[in-house]
Amino acid sequence: MMKEITLVLLCAFLYSNSIAQNQSYRNDPDTVSVRSVTQDRIDSLKHVLAFEKADTSRVNQMVSLSSIYTNQCIDSAKKYGDDALALSRQIRFPMGEFNAMMSLGGMSREVGDLPKAMHMYLNAIQVVTDNQFNDEAIARCYLSMGNVYYDLTDYQKALYYEYKALSINQSDNTKWGVYQSLSSVYIDLDRMDSASYYANKAYKFVSKSNIGYTLRNLGRIQAKNGNYRPALDYYFQSLSKFIYLENFRNIAYTNNLMATLYQSMNKPDSSIFYANLGLTNAMKGPFKKRIAESYAALMEAYQSKNDYKNAFKYQELLTTTKESLVGAGNVQTIQSMIDQEQERKKELDTKKVAYKNALKQYFLLSGLGIFLIIAFILYRNNRQKQKVNKVLQEQKDKVESTLRELKATQSQLIQSEKMASLGELTAGIAHEIQNPLNFVNNFSEVNTELIDEAGEEMDKGNISEAKIILNDIKANEEKINHHGKRADAIVKGMLQHSRSSNGVKEPTNINALADEYLRLAYHGLRAKDKSFNATMITDYDETIGNINIVPQDIGRVVLNLINNAFYVVNEKSKQNIAGYEPTVTVATKRLSLPSGGPQGGLGGRSIEIKVSDNGGGIPQKIVDKIFQPFFTTKPTGQGTGLGLSLSYDIVKAHGGQLTVETEQGIGTTFIIQLPTQQQ
Repeated sequence: MMKEITLVLLCAFLYSNSIAQNQSYRNDPDTVSVRSVTQDRIDSLKHVLAFEKADTSRVNQMVSLSSIYTNQCIDSAKKYGDDALALSRQIRFPMGEFNAMMSLGGMSREVGDLPKAMHMYLNAIQVVTDNQFNDEAIARCYLSMGNVYYDLTDYQKALYYEYKALSINQSDNTKWGVYQSLSSVYIDLDRMDSASYYANKAYKFVSKSNIGYTLRNLGRIQAKNGNYRPALDYYFQSLSKFIYLENFRNIAYTNNLMATLYQSMNKPDSSIFYANLGLTNAMKGPFKKRIAESYAALMEAYQSKNDYKNAFKYQELLTTTKESLVGAGNVQTIQSMIDQEQERKKELDTKKVAYKNALKQYFLLSGLGIFLIIAFILYRNNRQKQKVNKVLQEQKDKVESTLRELKATQSQLIQSEKMASLGELTAGIAHEIQNPLNFVNNFSEVNTELIDEAGEEMDKGNISEAKIILNDIKANEEKINHHGKRADAIVKGMLQHSRSSNGVKEPTNINALADEYLRLAYHGLRAKDKSFNATMITDYDETIGNINIVPQDIGRVVLNLINNAFYVVNEKSKQNIAGYEPTVTVATKRLSLPSGGPQGGLGGRSIEIKVSDNGGGIPQKIVDKIFQPFFTTKPTGQGTGLGLSLSYDIVKAHGGQLTVETEQGIGTTFIIQLPTQQQ
């Protein structure tokens, strides 16, 4: 309790100190640039905007408001950014269009819409190119694109674009932005020497309105190096600047960093306090990335306090928020952008062909003229053709470069989709662990009562009776130890299956793997929908033994097929068909088939895993499409269409086959065949 009171008093002091600094800034004529982003600046801009005509000055006022609101209120930032972009296009003001796109790109980053942000920056580059703006504008675009890749944790591409920006002549403010971004990337890469170098470079170019960002990075460097007290001092200095500027986004981020630092110092109460402060300010935007950081800090702090109820609550909130930041929706959006760019390339090629055909007709008609006129026309059109081809080639190169970058981003998001499926096991894991924990709790309570009884018997002098009770206590302790080890084995097993795959094959009991995922998938679905029920049948070939596989990858394939089977039988059960009993069967079998045999086997020694259901089956017209990326028969929002595609790729990578047998109205069986050697 004293710790919490101390923290509240400390924040009150910090806030009052910030107000005192506000007053000093107002009396200091050298701090006008800092005051320009306070509430007074917003009020001033709105007042001027109320009397501005629909001209370039009005566009500039709206862009300024959009940039300020990016750190305070996302809805307001979007409104003024959209209005500025629309007016710029209406009055043909390219510089206003460029600035509005850059502001909207930054706003899209803050809400986690990275494809929209990249789209804005690519369009901004096109505006710069079309209107031949100065190098400063190009540098800003490269810096912003680097920041998008930083959010995607693609640090190599982030460094690529930031160094491209650094190589261009630019103002001190843009130089500060590049150095600041380079410092942030190197902090995340744990390259502290480079991080310190660029943080100090940023400090030389920083303005009063941006000093909080640089102080925060200096704090992050100290925290990474284990210097917690200097790190905390930098964070407090940074926080005071952002409080003064009413910069809610960065108040939230700095509070989250302080929460993480206190957790490293083994002070979970302080960590919870600052994480809640971060969450409060993040919600004002709302700033989804900062909200996710707050949930992560709260989850970790409650875990360290063994408050698993709150830890689980924030873990669920964190999972939901992350899915909205980098989920299947973003994958589909980027795929759509790729399709649009390809369509644009086709249109350019069509125009090129049409232009060549027009030239041929022109040459044919010109043959009726005088030789000198024909020669002059041919010479002039040849020059024009070269210029057009050069422009078309440049545009084609830009389109191809954009496609390569978008495909790389898509690959990263697909990898995130692979890992997201493991979140569905949470409820199943909780059910598995709850049983041994119940035994531990019950026997512990019984032992407490038996100890009291033993004491009473000893007081009475009944030593023999006391010994009998002590023997019971010993037996209960053995049971507690047994069930504790059982819970420990469950946790270790799930950690083994949920860790990121390193691509290394290990000897694995495929029967145990399949049985474990069958139970966890069933209990996970039961936790989400209490009305769900299905019969589970297993038929495992015990002669299989261990096989060499990547257990995390094959586990995800089995989990995906089992989840699909439970889904279809549950959907069919909702039709209330008389006598229908939803059933899912998992079977394994060792095979010795000749190569190219009648069953289309792999040949040699192999094993077979079958996942069967008695659902509605798959229509024959779509059977050939089920392994295609993004193809799904589930309602919108219930499936991404990536599960079977990724499963197919994983089985192929193991040298195996994934096939399907289905009969409409009867059911479906997915068959995995993997080559193996007995261990």
